[in-house]
Amino acid sequence: MLSLYYFSRYSWAGILQLLPDIAAILFSFYATHLVLSDIHSNSSPTGLFFWGGGGSTVTALLYFILAAFLIISFSFKGHYSRRKSFWDETGDLLYLITIAIALNIIAVFFEGFVVSRLWLLLAWGLAFFLILITRIWVRMILRQLTIWSRPAVVIGCGRNASEAIRALNDEVLLGLDVRSVLVPEGLTLPPASCFPAHVHIRSLGPDPLCALSELGNPHVILALDMGQWESQEKMVRLLSNRYRKLIISPPLHDLPLFGLEMIHLFNHEVIMLKVRDNLARPGAQIVKRIFDILMTVLMLLFLALPMCVIAMLIRRGDGGNAFYWQERLGRNGKPFQCFKFRSMVVNADIQLSEHLENNPDSRDEFERTHKLRDDPRISRIGRFLRRTSLDELPQLINVLRGEMSLVGPRPVPDWELLLYGDSDYFYNQVRPGITGLWQTSGRSMTTFPERVAMDTWYVKNWSLWCDIIILLRTVKVVFKRDGAY
Repeated sequence: MLSLYYFSRYSWAGILQLLPDIAAILFSFYATHLVLSDIHSNSSPTGLFFWGGGGSTVTALLYFILAAFLIISFSFKGHYSRRKSFWDETGDLLYLITIAIALNIIAVFFEGFVVSRLWLLLAWGLAFFLILITRIWVRMILRQLTIWSRPAVVIGCGRNASEAIRALNDEVLLGLDVRSVLVPEGLTLPPASCFPAHVHIRSLGPDPLCALSELGNPHVILALDMGQWESQEKMVRLLSNRYRKLIISPPLHDLPLFGLEMIHLFNHEVIMLKVRDNLARPGAQIVKRIFDILMTVLMLLFLALPMCVIAMLIRRGDGGNAFYWQERLGRNGKPFQCFKFRSMVVNADIQLSEHLENNPDSRDEFERTHKLRDDPRISRIGRFLRRTSLDELPQLINVLRGEMSLVGPRPVPDWELLLYGDSDYFYNQVRPGITGLWQTSGRSMTTFPERVAMDTWYVKNWSLWCDIIILLRTVKVVFKRDGAY
């Protein structure tokens, strides 16, 4: 009965996610047909299938086949049967819709269908965004109804367990709700401060299967630290052989995880992980540079006028220069002048020295994070520019000059790079960025060591998709103004 109950819940969750995808694709075609039917009366292929119209039967059939191709591909990718992270699913979605567009273009070219390029871009672009939005909306509803949400526990007690919980909490739409940390026998129970307040810490006990049964057989994330796997070999073997809902989170800290390739060896209990440095691959830096140039030119077309207005407002404020530049270190330690809109008063350094001398708490904060929440140097318009990150728009010029990238580590002066320690190697591998992982993960609310760790993670795990994700997250952070001061 229990297995039937879980089968029913999983089946309903998959069906309730599949149907909105179908509706989103068909609605995209129909909405595009409605919008463009008056402009291109002979180029809309779906009219025949939607309450009359002038579409060709063969052409309309092609689009239903392409829609079916997408749904089947999503299914093979596990979108309706497995739990995948939001950005992994979004990457799959973008990749498969790009393939659908390519197939559409090939069919139009070889079969001579009359379809406008505007129709292609609008229909498939709308399909991408509608599928994305409806999936978020549907999963949030299913999560509230507990159809998608699943209870989960983490087995472990150290850094690996803590990071596994934090990662799952960040991926809300994954639907795994971590409620407990179970500490195996022989390991010391950690203090409650090591984990979020809502997570209960308890011993796993001598019978792991019995303990998990008492908790309702939740999903298990096995997240032991490096030195704990040998002592817990019996428990690990028991769970891997007899527990169905087991996820293993190995302690792979400081390794590049994106692009990690698993190698299975037949008839051997050995798994090998092939690590690759994405940025060191031939052409990677060229691809990143081309992406930077194209995106920067596009952004400047829209932002040139607002940048001129900001410059005039700064000059009207105190009559000083609208721009500010400081020497920063670029790729391979090469210094360059980093441009920003001036957000500080003219005598900023003097005011900072006096403020730190008279305020010990501010001095401690500045030494810890190299920033101040209530910085006396910032002007009134400068505070607005910083909260919205508009002060960094002139760095688009640095990107065009090849000194910076759109995404990368935060540009730092030479004295600050010394504080990076061994991580300075990773900083020197790439151009510093206007935005980065730090800026989209708490910004000024994070400590300096956390910022260095994020910059290092970015360099190790770089991909073009990673840059796109950070740019999209930047837009969200700027509008929400999270962690900015």
